[in-house]
Amino acid sequence: MQFAGRALAACEVLSEMESRHRPAPLALAEWGRNNRFAGSGDRAAIGNLVYDALRKRASLGWIMQDETPSSLVAATLNRYWRMDVEAVAALFDGAKHAPPQLSAAQLERLATGDLVDAPPWVHGEYPEWLHASFERNFGEFAADEGRGLSERAPIDLRVNTLKSTRSKTLLALARHGAVATPFSPVGIRIPPRAGDGRAPHVEAEGAHGKGWFEVQDEGSQIAALMSGAGPRSQVADVCAGAGGKTLALAAMMQNTGQIHAFDSDAQRLRPLFDRMRRAGARNVQAMDAGDGAALAKLNNAMDVTLIDAPCTGSGVWRRRPDAKWRLSPEALAARQSEQRNVLTLGAQLVKPGGRLVYVTCSVLPEENQDQITWFLGGNPEFEAMDWTESWLAAVNSAPATPGADCGGALQLTPRVHATDGFFIAILKRR
Repeated sequence: MQFAGRALAACEVLSEMESRHRPAPLALAEWGRNNRFAGSGDRAAIGNLVYDALRKRASLGWIMQDETPSSLVAATLNRYWRMDVEAVAALFDGAKHAPPQLSAAQLERLATGDLVDAPPWVHGEYPEWLHASFERNFGEFAADEGRGLSERAPIDLRVNTLKSTRSKTLLALARHGAVATPFSPVGIRIPPRAGDGRAPHVEAEGAHGKGWFEVQDEGSQIAALMSGAGPRSQVADVCAGAGGKTLALAAMMQNTGQIHAFDSDAQRLRPLFDRMRRAGARNVQAMDAGDGAALAKLNNAMDVTLIDAPCTGSGVWRRRPDAKWRLSPEALAARQSEQRNVLTLGAQLVKPGGRLVYVTCSVLPEENQDQITWFLGGNPEFEAMDWTESWLAAVNSAPATPGADCGGALQLTPRVHATDGFFIAILKRR
């Protein structure tokens, strides 16, 4: 495809998302099925353009005074893909396989638009209704933290120490520019590509097939490391999902003890079985999805109960930028209710002296410190631990600078830590 065709395709995908309220992955997949002439390089470039436009939608819309797909795509090419105004205008020439011509007003805004008078949520690339939450969590850095969540994310990998070492895996992935992560002792990072560059398909690598690594953000790795699970522990992973943290725990525990992996949704849990086999994890007991009676048999018996709670996903907006524009107050309220339910459920499993580890991939205080405050208010047998204690015991570096003041809990953010936005609170049962 010519580049003009890629720009037109990005406009079509954004129009499809807007008109049919479809998530970006589904809209992109459908476009690919309907246009099979497009090669993998074309699809990657179109996806990059769509996601970049969504990441920066607030500021691009402000600059253009318009959020139509053509304005967003044109402004993305100009501001972030380093294409000058004349080149963008030539690309949007209205030909058969090119986007429609830009209006005089669009060209004027493209050349002269700025963010001088834009409010914080435009600078921060997040919905206006979330500004109070961002400001409460991050204060004067609210817009800066939002911008951190609007950049392209790297590919983070966790080395599976049951089968490999970091040095061995780094060597296998050297051609992709892989480097060690700054905090996790088992983390590897492949930096994001710019413009229309294709990210490597790491799960097609032979090292992945051998079980040497799993794709997992460094923030998620840190959450598992800080849980305190170790050899011969009894651990419940209450919201196990596809098993990313489950497998991290299995490696930390050196295939000893037992991990009880539970999720209410069988579909989310299904990938865990193949991943367990590939990783060589033998200390995981995958429980039947939604079997509350079986889970209740573990009451008062767990050294560690890990709750990777359902949340808005605001901490992973770098990877799912369309999600921030689809999020609603009603969805946030629903997640808060689910979080309280799962906290109550998980607390029953913890034995005296054991740990309850509450984790979200969110940067919203309503899902994070507010929930811990609520839980501790009704469960005096639990107390909050300071996160630095767990960090020093698990992570091979000095304690990180917290992304926000969350009391004894830790907020990781892209701006401060170059991870996704993760919240980690560790509670101990007296």
